Amino acid sequence: MAVSTTKIAILNLALPMRLKHIQSSLRNSKFIYACSFCGSSHQRSFTKYSSVKSNQRVNTDGGEKLSRKEWKSVIGLEIHAQIKSASKLFSGAGTQFGMSPNTQVSLFDAAFPGTLPVLNQKCVQAAVRTAKALGCHINRVSKFDRKHYFYADMPAGYQITQQRHPLAVGGSLTYVFQCSSTSRVERRSARLIQIQLEQDSGKSLHDLENGISLIDLNRAGVGLMEIVTAPDFTSGDDAASFVKDLRDILVALGTCDGRMAEGSMRVDANVSVHLPGDPLGIRTEVKNLNSTKNIRLAIDSEIQRQIEVLENGGVIENETRSFHAEDGQTVAMRDKEKLLDYRFLPEPNLPPLVIHLDGSTVSSGSSSLYVTLEEAECGKDKVLLPEQQRIILETKYGVPLIHSVVLVRHGLFDLFEVLVTHHNCDTRATAAILKTSFMSFLDDQKEEVTRNPVTTEQLAELIHIFQRGEISSSSLSIVLCELSTNSHHSCQSIIEERGLWMESNNDIILAAIEEVLAKNPQNVKSYKKGKVNQLKVFTTKVMKILEGKASASHIQSLIKDKLDK
Repeated sequence: MAVSTTKIAILNLALPMRLKHIQSSLRNSKFIYACSFCGSSHQRSFTKYSSVKSNQRVNTDGGEKLSRKEWKSVIGLEIHAQIKSASKLFSGAGTQFGMSPNTQVSLFDAAFPGTLPVLNQKCVQAAVRTAKALGCHINRVSKFDRKHYFYADMPAGYQITQQRHPLAVGGSLTYVFQCSSTSRVERRSARLIQIQLEQDSGKSLHDLENGISLIDLNRAGVGLMEIVTAPDFTSGDDAASFVKDLRDILVALGTCDGRMAEGSMRVDANVSVHLPGDPLGIRTEVKNLNSTKNIRLAIDSEIQRQIEVLENGGVIENETRSFHAEDGQTVAMRDKEKLLDYRFLPEPNLPPLVIHLDGSTVSSGSSSLYVTLEEAECGKDKVLLPEQQRIILETKYGVPLIHSVVLVRHGLFDLFEVLVTHHNCDTRATAAILKTSFMSFLDDQKEEVTRNPVTTEQLAELIHIFQRGEISSSSLSIVLCELSTNSHHSCQSIIEERGLWMESNNDIILAAIEEVLAKNPQNVKSYKKGKVNQLKVFTTKVMKILEGKASASHIQSLIKDKLDK
C-alpha cells in the first residue's frame, strides 16, 4: 500500500507540471474546419492544447497533403437513464437520491449468497412506454445476460443486462439542433439501435491521501434504460441537442426524472474522425458525461485531440477516456481492447421476458410479464411529447421554432395555450413575455412553472396591459416580483402605487433627451461622424433617467430626429 501511495503522489506531482508545459507550448493555435451546420469553413481557435499551426498542411497516409478542414467526425451515444421507480430493478430496496450511504441496499444488491432477482414490473412498463414513444420495435421475447467484470461497486462481479436480446430495437428521434455559437436552429433526426434494461452500479469514493476507497451501494441495482444510438452525430453541439430533447421526452413520459446533476442520466460518447472517402476511424469512448455542457465540451475536445494525433503521425488507440471539466481535456482511463471480453452469459435466475401487447391472457404459472396495450402506448398517445408541442406552437399559433423550443423545454406550453385560448392574449406578446421576463422571474424565485405564485388571470391582465403599450418590459418584471409577495393585489393597483405607467408626455421625454445630449458632447460628435451605434448609448441613458417608463423605440426615434436636423 505504501508503494502504491508513493506512486500516486509522484503522478499527482508530475501531471500538473506536464500540463503546464503542454499549455505553454501549444496555446493560441487554430483549426480550420467545415461547419456541419452551415456547410461553410470557419477558423476556430482552440486556445488550450492545439499543436498544429493555423492552416498547416501536413502529410497524412504517407502521401497527399490535406488541410485540417477535411476531417470528418462521427459520434454515437449510449445514454444510461435511471428509471423513475420507487424500488430497484430486481429488489425491493428504495431508490431515493441523497440518502445516507448504504441505507437503501437489499441482500440481493449486496450479492449475498442465495439471494435471487425478482423483476420489477413497473420498470419494464416504463421501458416499454419509452420504446413506443421513440418508435422502437418491441421484442416480444427479450432475455437477460450477465456481463462479467470485477469492480468494488459491483459486488456480484457481474451486471444483469440485455446486451444480446434487448427489450426493443430500431426507432428514431427528431430533435432540434441548436448551435452554441449562433441563434439558428434546425430539425434533425437520429436513429436508435436498441433499448435494454440493466442494473446500475454503486458508487466508489476514493481517498487518495489515506489510500482507501469507500463504497456506497445505494445506487447498485437501480433500474436503467440504456438507449444506444447509431453514429449519426457530427459535433458536440449535435450530440448535446439530441440529449436535451431525449431528456425532455423521458421527463414528459414520467419514465426518468432527467436530473443529470444527480446521475439520473449519464452519457457515454463514442468518437472517431476520418478523412473523406476513408473508412471510419478507430473510436474512443468518453465515459460518464453528466451534463449537456460537458457532452458538448468533451466531444469537441476529443475530436480536436484525435485530429492532432493523426496529423502528427500518431495512431488512435481504442480506449476508454474520462473528461476533466477543469481543464477541458479527455484523459485515458484504460485500454478498451483489453476489456472487450465481458463473457456475456445467459442469466440463469431470470427466465425470458415475454411482453404481451395484444391483450392476450397469460397462462397460469407463466414466467412472462403481462403489459396491456394501453400501458405500453400511453407514452405515445396520451402524453403530448415535446416535438408534438413544438409543431402545435408553430402551425396553430405561428410561433417560430427558435421560440417554441424555449417554451417547450421550460414547460410553458400549457400556460401559453391557456393564456392565448382562454384569455385572448396576443400570441407574439405572450411568447415573448413567457420566454424572457416570466422565465427570469421564475429563476429569481427558484420556482417551477406549476408552482409559481402568479395566477394565470394576473399574468393575462399583465400581458394585456403590456400589449397596449402602457408599461415597459422592465416595469412588467417589477410587477411580477410584487405579485409574488402581494398576490391579492391587481396588476393595475401595483402599477398605480409604484408609478410604473408608461410616460406618454413627449415634453418630459424630450427634456431627458436634452439632458443626455448636453452631458455627452463627444458621443454627439461621434454620431455625426457616422457612428450610428451611439443612438443605443443615448437611448440607454434616457431610459435610465425615465426609470424605464418609456418606449425605447420611441426614445430612439426622437433622438434621431433631433440629431439629424
